[in-house]
Amino acid sequence: MFNNSTEIVGVILSGGLSRRMGNRDKSFLQLANKPLFEHVLDSFSPQCSSVIISSNSHNEQLSSYQLPIIKDSLEGFLGPLAGLLASMEWVQQHQPETQWIASVPVDTPFLPKNLVASLYQSIQDNHSTIACAASNKRTHPVIGLWPVKLLSDLRIALTEQDIRKIDLWTSHYKVSHPDFSEQSIDPFFNINCNEDLIEAEVLFDKLKGKDNFPI
Repeated sequence: MFNNSTEIVGVILSGGLSRRMGNRDKSFLQLANKPLFEHVLDSFSPQCSSVIISSNSHNEQLSSYQLPIIKDSLEGFLGPLAGLLASMEWVQQHQPETQWIASVPVDTPFLPKNLVASLYQSIQDNHSTIACAASNKRTHPVIGLWPVKLLSDLRIALTEQDIRKIDLWTSHYKVSHPDFSEQSIDPFFNINCNEDLIEAEVLFDKLKGKDNFPI
């Protein structure tokens, strides 16, 4: 599926503080008797040439998946941009031929099976620099495809320009937004609180047995 020009490292962003979940690690919240992390990994990993985890956690359970765990290289829990930066730095050091990373958060258990391919195709079709997913008239800045060549720009944005929001940083580039609205549910439904987790259980049951079931 991949060659040197299209090899894509998948990044599961699992470094958030999760304040609305009582600072619990969302990676291991149970949905349909399986951790959220495994739902995301199962749908995301077939779409990428390899997968790494962006996390500042020391959780031994996360280590058990035997995937590289990349901690932020900048201090202070600066958000997903810091996770993207550390991931790009890891790729540059360990897989310097790889040109792209794709990112998803750990709290989105219904990811489309064609997510990464659609992001990549959107960049090609629109001659954009970055692609971020969209659904139901909303963009999802953390679900995107990023060229590793932006590493230096991103470091400057974080350390010299004090940029923390993804949208603020990406506003400097041409961004395409492939739309995934034609789904039976929002494929980027994310779990931020206990009520969301309860709703996700309902959605999981709704999708069972359907052709587009992502899990």
